[in-house]
Amino acid sequence: MTDSWKVWGKGISFGLESGTVNVPFALLTHYRSLRLIDKEAMLLLQLLAFQQVERNDFPTMDQLERRMGTTPGELAPVIRRLMKDGWLSIDEAREESTGVHSEFYNLSGMYVKLGQHLAEERNAAIKEQKSAKESSSGQPRGEQERNLFVIFEKEFARPLSPMECETISGWVDQDGYPEELILLALKEAVFAGKVHFRYIDRILLEWSRNRVKTAEDAKAYTQRFRNGGR
Repeated sequence: MTDSWKVWGKGISFGLESGTVNVPFALLTHYRSLRLIDKEAMLLLQLLAFQQVERNDFPTMDQLERRMGTTPGELAPVIRRLMKDGWLSIDEAREESTGVHSEFYNLSGMYVKLGQHLAEERNAAIKEQKSAKESSSGQPRGEQERNLFVIFEKEFARPLSPMECETISGWVDQDGYPEELILLALKEAVFAGKVHFRYIDRILLEWSRNRVKTAEDAKAYTQRFRNGGR
């Protein structure tokens, strides 16, 4: 082993012995879109480091300033802004055995904000996918659902209940099943003499598990099933 590798190995060993910090990946990747500046994000990271590695839940301003290399008084407004925006708070704890009160930085607000941001991004992506599907089909989602309601009512020879309408809407909006696939599942239920929603839902779920995404896929899968193979 060369001397350079020995030095590198010692450096890695020292780093691991010094401790590691669990950092929310979303904080690193989304702090800009959450309108945090570098100094604010770094302050949150330093508070995590103090808590996890040094077991210090309330580092002094001097400790934070020395760690971040800032001038005296520079971090106070940063902390105030983070508190005002709900990223952190300064809470009080009481030791039951001694009755001593102490303060600590509470970072739960940070996790709430990160969670909300990720949820909003996910919802936006889902809406975008739905919009793309509507554009490709040339028919608005609501119109598709109304057409499905009419077809199901004709097949069932009765008006649908609110719960049944909600089930169809769930197939379209939440599960993302194409209209043609839902109608094919209805046709299969009629063919099997089991015209009820639970059976149709089982068909759609079975198709989904076997990556059946189009009418052609469904017809091919059904044919294989009827021929005794899957």
